[in-house]
Amino acid sequence: MKLIQSNKQIISYLFWGVLTTVINIIVFVFLQKCTSWDYFINNGIAWIVSVLFAYVTNRKWVFNSKSNSLKEYLKEFISFSVGRFASLLIEDFILWLFINALGINSNIAKIIGQIAVIVFNYFWSKLAVFKNKKDC
Repeated sequence: MKLIQSNKQIISYLFWGVLTTVINIIVFVFLQKCTSWDYFINNGIAWIVSVLFAYVTNRKWVFNSKSNSLKEYLKEFISFSVGRFASLLIEDFILWLFINALGINSNIAKIIGQIAVIVFNYFWSKLAVFKNKKDC
């Protein structure tokens, strides 16, 4: 029980991160099957949907943000979005590499990309977005 309590933030991040990833993958796969759009467009749409979901869940249930003014919300959301945009570029590169250069199935490439994104996003959120002010 003590192990769970001492790792509560990581466990919570993994829980909400898995849900965010599932949403991202479902939207991506749905668009891949139901549209003739390029996978970069489909990935961008999946990214927008999952970033909005992730911001709300990370803010409230993972990092317990205490920001309460509009200025603080905007600063937090912009920083969060910048990190997520960086992770989108990382994932797009992984997709390009695996799909175009290596010929791997787009759905498998998407899952590999999401693993890299989860790790990057946790550290960006913890260190840049929702940092505890008393730790600064």
